[in-house]
Amino acid sequence: MARTSQTKLAVLGGLSVEPMTGYALRQAISETLGHFWSESFGQIYPTLAALEADGLVRRAAAGATSGSVFSITDAGLDELRRLLAEPIASPPPRNGLLLRLFFGRHLGADEVRRILQESLEDAVAALSRLQAVSAEVSGEPESSDTPFWRMTISAGEHHAHAQIAWLEESLATLDAAPDPPD
Repeated sequence: MARTSQTKLAVLGGLSVEPMTGYALRQAISETLGHFWSESFGQIYPTLAALEADGLVRRAAAGATSGSVFSITDAGLDELRRLLAEPIASPPPRNGLLLRLFFGRHLGADEVRRILQESLEDAVAALSRLQAVSAEVSGEPESSDTPFWRMTISAGEHHAHAQIAWLEESLATLDAAPDPPD
């Protein structure tokens, strides 16, 4: 699925929850989907305009203190369902950490250790944030969205646990490696 289709999916999905302004939509995507998905204002506003032109969202008049509120149309819900049913295309991998590790001998063990430790701290923090979101969702009344939200959060938690285990293993491997010759 092309990047523009993914952006359409995120925007339509966000508006399927409730009508909102472009700014509120960006904020909702950041706060709710931000653990696994991001969109910039530069992606959201052109997508909203295109979706409006295609009749997939409609704009209500701007309020006194905020911008225009967008809501999804029936055709937009149909398009959302179509996009959700498309096969998932995996993007080519781009992992800056693994790129640095692969060429790590040029950095030296101390710098690689610093990078791994920093990544470990980030992974622990991500896991903590996901656990907080999980607790928040568990404290809310059950809805038809709740099982799907739980699955999404669980995927993030599993990924964070795996990342932490791999980083700890990598630090141990680095500690056990012989010092390179001078």
